[in-house]
Amino acid sequence: MATYNLQLPRMGESVSEATIVKWLKQPGDYIEEDDPILEVATDKVDSDVPSPVSGTLKEQFFAENSIAQVGDIIATIEVEGDEPAATEGTEGAAVDDTEAQAIPGIDQLEASTAPSASISKEPTGRFYSPLVKNIAAEEGITPEELDSIAGTGNEGRVTKQDILDYLARKSVEEKPTPDGTAEKPMEPDAIEADTTEVDIMQLRPQHGSNDHKPSVVPVTIPISPQDEIIEMDRMRRLIADHMVKSVQTSPHVCSFVEADVTNLVNWRNKIKGAYEKREGEKITLTPIFIEAVSKALRDFPMVNISVNGTQIIKKRQINIGMAAALPSGNLIVPVIKNADQLSLVGLSKAVNDLANRARNNKLRPDDTQGGTFTLTNIGAFGNIMGTPIINQPQVAILAVGTITKKPAVIETAHGDMIGIRHMMYLSLSYDHRVVDGALGGRFVKRVADYLENWDMNREV
Repeated sequence: MATYNLQLPRMGESVSEATIVKWLKQPGDYIEEDDPILEVATDKVDSDVPSPVSGTLKEQFFAENSIAQVGDIIATIEVEGDEPAATEGTEGAAVDDTEAQAIPGIDQLEASTAPSASISKEPTGRFYSPLVKNIAAEEGITPEELDSIAGTGNEGRVTKQDILDYLARKSVEEKPTPDGTAEKPMEPDAIEADTTEVDIMQLRPQHGSNDHKPSVVPVTIPISPQDEIIEMDRMRRLIADHMVKSVQTSPHVCSFVEADVTNLVNWRNKIKGAYEKREGEKITLTPIFIEAVSKALRDFPMVNISVNGTQIIKKRQINIGMAAALPSGNLIVPVIKNADQLSLVGLSKAVNDLANRARNNKLRPDDTQGGTFTLTNIGAFGNIMGTPIINQPQVAILAVGTITKKPAVIETAHGDMIGIRHMMYLSLSYDHRVVDGALGGRFVKRVADYLENWDMNREV
């Protein structure tokens, strides 16, 4: 018998650590090759870790809700034979039973395919992942401060959660009071026995200030015994932080266009049966919207950009993110890479594949990276229009509303007439730092034009 060391695999270029969410297999369970062993969560996406070999799960080295670094050995699997066959790209290796027993459990580490690329060593001797170092740089944490943070990761490493907790504590300790001094923590005795209050921070204008900057004023939310307190899960906290930062970063402006998509709806109704029979899957409106957006981005490349300080980064690729609601109620945005180079059939298959994997928590971290523009279909919830928040570091996001039958004026060669048409609203939120009203308005109108002028005889 031999023992296979299962390492936490690489899950994307910018991903260096993951949280162990749930063990799907327990010690003693037999595992087939490619069976999922555990669920992990990164700051990008949740996914399963499959077994590259068949065998019996022998030992787990990380508890649920703990954080592991890429390359850490997270479990051992007992396999048949003297040594399992190595496969290219496998994150793990086989060792003899006697060797495995000589290595302490959680300290059992093995060199991954590229550990030096994901973790760097500081002069102090501590290791910091690129993610932790980036957060420290963005938040102005000095090397001395970073060294003082107690790490909960393997071998005392500082994880993302460690540094976020440190920043939260630092923010509370440095919270100013009206007299300019640091606010002291509330003593337990100051809380009434029969009530509970939660302190939050609210931004209010500071009247009389020369710079007109908002000041932080503490407010309290009274909580009655009948109220229920629900702690945000990890993904909801990430979404909340992302949305707040987006509004703080970009001055949002929104433009609206109403489109007559009667030809498009009738065309889809005509071909959808034959398409499903031929391809084995349905064709929805989402890939059609993505195709129109891709064409418009080629026409207006200054919408397919990002902002870096005073620099405008013009993106060569057109990668469209599509917002998808998860069964948990959370939101995720998988990305279709090079959407402008795909046919309508290719777009339809990509949309269906990403949507199915999103619903089943099978997305890979790379599936949510690299987007240059986002589409959100709020019409799926019966909404006619909305003002979505930009998905940073992009500069625009398009919301498509529900398609409804409405009376509309139809212009003909013989005069105007009233008819029943399929109508929908498109709303574009954009970053007014770099996208002016003229550009934003022309762009969303161009998307509407592509949808309105749909060829009823198009083959797919």
